[in-house]
Amino acid sequence: QVQLVESGGGLVQAGGSLRLSCAASGRTFSNYAMGWFRQAPGQEREFVACISRSGDMTDYRDSVKGRFTISRDNAKNTVYLQMNSLKPEDTAVYYCAADRTVVVHTSSSNYDYWGQGTQVTVSS
Repeated sequence: QVQLVESGGGLVQAGGSLRLSCAASGRTFSNYAMGWFRQAPGQEREFVACISRSGDMTDYRDSVKGRFTISRDNAKNTVYLQMNSLKPEDTAVYYCAADRTVVVHTSSSNYDYWGQGTQVTVSS
C-alpha cells in the first residue's frame, strides 16, 4: 500500500506559477513510476505528466509541454509538478498517482494508488 498526499495548490493569476508536491509513504518510492492527472468540473480525469522510477523518462500532454515540468526526489519520496505560464484552462483538481510497472503510462487505469487531490485555480 502506498499513501500519497498532494500539496501546493491554490489560486494564481494567469501567467503565474505553482509547484505541486506529492509525498509518498508506505512502500519503496523508487519502485513506482509516478503520474499527475487533473480533473475539471464536469470533465473526465485527464493525464498531465508522468515520470519513470529513476526519473530518466518523462511524458506530458501536449497542452502543457514547455510549461509544466515533472520531477522526483527518491531520497525525499516526493514527486513534483512545476507549473509555469498557467492558463485559466489549467484550473482543475490535480492528483498524483503511483504505478508499479516499469514503463511510464499516460492512462489512469494503469495506476494503482492515488492521492486525494489539490485544487489549482487560475484566474484570468
